[in-house]
Amino acid sequence: MVSKTRLAALGIAALLAVAPLAGCGSSKDEATKQPEPAKSEEPAKTTDEGTKTATDDGAKKLTGDFEIQYFVGGYGDKWWKKVIADFQAANPDLKIKESGGPKINDQMKPRWVGGNPPDFVYIDGPNLNDRQMVEDGQLEDLTDWLKDAKNIDGEKITDILAQPAQEFDGKVFDIPLVLNSWGVFWDKALFQEKGWEEPTDWQSFLAVSDKIKAAGTTPFIHTGKYPYYINGAILYPAIVSANNNDISILQDMAASKVEAFQQPAVLTALKKIVELRDKGFIDKASIQINHTDSQMLFLQHKDAFIPNGLWLPNEMAKDIPGGFSFGFIPSVTQDAGGKVVANTSTANVAIAKNAKNKDAAKAFLQFVFSKAQASQWAELSGAPSNIKGDISASNAPSHVKDAAKYLTDANTVVVPAITFNADVDKAMQDATDALTISKITPEQWVERVVEVAKKAAK
Repeated sequence: MVSKTRLAALGIAALLAVAPLAGCGSSKDEATKQPEPAKSEEPAKTTDEGTKTATDDGAKKLTGDFEIQYFVGGYGDKWWKKVIADFQAANPDLKIKESGGPKINDQMKPRWVGGNPPDFVYIDGPNLNDRQMVEDGQLEDLTDWLKDAKNIDGEKITDILAQPAQEFDGKVFDIPLVLNSWGVFWDKALFQEKGWEEPTDWQSFLAVSDKIKAAGTTPFIHTGKYPYYINGAILYPAIVSANNNDISILQDMAASKVEAFQQPAVLTALKKIVELRDKGFIDKASIQINHTDSQMLFLQHKDAFIPNGLWLPNEMAKDIPGGFSFGFIPSVTQDAGGKVVANTSTANVAIAKNAKNKDAAKAFLQFVFSKAQASQWAELSGAPSNIKGDISASNAPSHVKDAAKYLTDANTVVVPAITFNADVDKAMQDATDALTISKITPEQWVERVVEVAKKAAK
């Protein structure tokens, strides 16, 4: 299961990211130390941050120690191993130290608190929150640097980001490397075998669900124990679609503005869930099961569709039957001819304010935000990155290519990562569960949530 922080967008354009899972994947907590770099034959002078500046052409040569911290979750660590090896090859005079693993955030916490952090950090997984790190003064202010920073291909980094860097009081401290999207999954192979059409909108989704039900398969299963799955993939995109593709309604809901929950778009979206319920499309087992149980029933073809995040294939890798081919679309709740809505969240990278080798850290940022590394990320992690680009010819999994295709489309409405008030979020989840089993009406859903939002807004 994905961490609550990631699911709060619960919240990609070219490359999308599977949300990492605490405890998924593994690696050594710390890689072995790199061999001593060869001495440069060029006369050079040393700067304070371990960087040598060659006098012949003014180019900087990176030297000294450089430490990278990265969490290993649903993405695994293959990409990190490869990109670090590539960066090392390009900078042989740099001594790189890897600090990675599924528990690395907890292991490194004393160093961050003590003012002796690594130089570069991948902000993802449990117990690592960029807003908190900014408030604690732990991250380098990248605002001015990012304005003109270019990747190793000579492209402005800000021009190639699918989702821009979040600002904290007008300043940038971290940059989105990975972009996840909620959406709906199905098995392409099964649909082809049965002659079922893949959905492109609400009308086609309902039409094929009728055929699926008639064939003896339940069309839809969700994770009732964690209702943020159905909210993130069904309800929130439906609200945006019903609000003329204006995402500000979700942002107002996140700010606990009572009037946002009372907008007609919310009722319109809730009634689509009711339509699924009343047509008998929702598996009755949904209400009491967790994420892995619902995903197993989906993989066993007990159910045809499941709302989930892009981490699903990685999370269930050991249980995927042979021949299974993941289909994916960010949203099915838009009316025919309407825009796809991608409800997203990000995983970011940053430089420590107390980094000892900031030049190397900035050079590494320029290195990872390249088209080649974006494609490599898609292939090695099973998910897309936050860099615009065409990965159709890459070896990335089919669902990643599908996600990237939708998310690079100018007609896609991309919802940036949104975090709701915790009490309001819980109220929405509980109310949605109740709605799916006919315990309440859409109007009562709104009433429940509004009462909680009023308290949160005080």
